[in-house]
Amino acid sequence: MTIMERTSYCFEDLQLGMEASFQKTLTEADIITFATVSGDKNPVHLDADYAARTMFKERIAHGMLTASYISAVFGMEMPGPGAIYISQTLNFRAPVKIGDVVTAKVKVVELIEGKRRARFECQCLVAGKAVLEGEAVLMVPARAKA
Repeated sequence: MTIMERTSYCFEDLQLGMEASFQKTLTEADIITFATVSGDKNPVHLDADYAARTMFKERIAHGMLTASYISAVFGMEMPGPGAIYISQTLNFRAPVKIGDVVTAKVKVVELIEGKRRARFECQCLVAGKAVLEGEAVLMVPARAKA
């Protein structure tokens, strides 16, 4: 399936309570790539010896890498291509480690018709435990008029 074949939700298609998710197993390559792209080369993410001396005792993923999985839900699942971020809050609850399976979930909690904006509850889970929680507001395209 190409990006153009993906289902996109128009603002009119969204309903309170709708949910979507994305799941990914975090790899060492993900952390290294994110460090390179973002410029965040904090040794807690990249250096096992350094990380062993921290409260985490091992390397952890960048919090923003975990948060990016929420963006994957919005851009590819719901609302899908064409949706634009307006804002995002993030509360980091627990570290994510190499090999963890992260499930990013979003849920529609408010629809603001005049501006075609939707507010979503967001969370990332590892083994059913919240590692990240927050809210997002997106601008969602309207259905094309016939």
